[in-house]
Amino acid sequence: MSVVSVRLIKDTPFFSDKPIRSPEDAVQLLGEHMCELDREVICVINLRTDGIPINCNFVSMGAVNETIAHPREILKSTILSNATSMIIVHNHPSGNLQPSKCDTTMTDRMLKTCELLGIPLIDHIIVGGDNQSYFSFKEKDVLHFTRNAMETDYKKIEFKRLAVAESEQDNESQQESAVQEEHMAIQRRHNHR
Repeated sequence: MSVVSVRLIKDTPFFSDKPIRSPEDAVQLLGEHMCELDREVICVINLRTDGIPINCNFVSMGAVNETIAHPREILKSTILSNATSMIIVHNHPSGNLQPSKCDTTMTDRMLKTCELLGIPLIDHIIVGGDNQSYFSFKEKDVLHFTRNAMETDYKKIEFKRLAVAESEQDNESQQESAVQEEHMAIQRRHNHR
């Protein structure tokens, strides 16, 4: 069996020490570069607690009108960088900044995944054309970036189904067998007296 390790390798830096406080700040850092690309690209900006970028990761390069990425690829650099939050930026080479159905679905999925991991997705920004405008999911209030409260008392958690690998019928059979074994053990103890 091979032993492997995952490492974060640094490339040429894009950033200064200026914190990202708005979509304009993110667009100012990456927008110009991403608007020059002839294919859709998804980029993640990983942030420290104070909003200063740690790094960025170009996660996926697609075709002229689409790109796809799974949460595991999107979050890999975020986790390896010990980021406390992240911003997704992607481009539309056509210049049409309206999010597609896939853009919206991916953002919703990332919001939920990031919430579970405790690394908030701050925004998803679409850039394109001449870099004079952008689309911010947070600013347009397309998706709700509010955090849901997770249950902290395990007694209040309600499970919708059994979390057991066996079927209910198998469980009943096992319970009946256990009861029969218990009765037989009682009879043996009684017979030895």
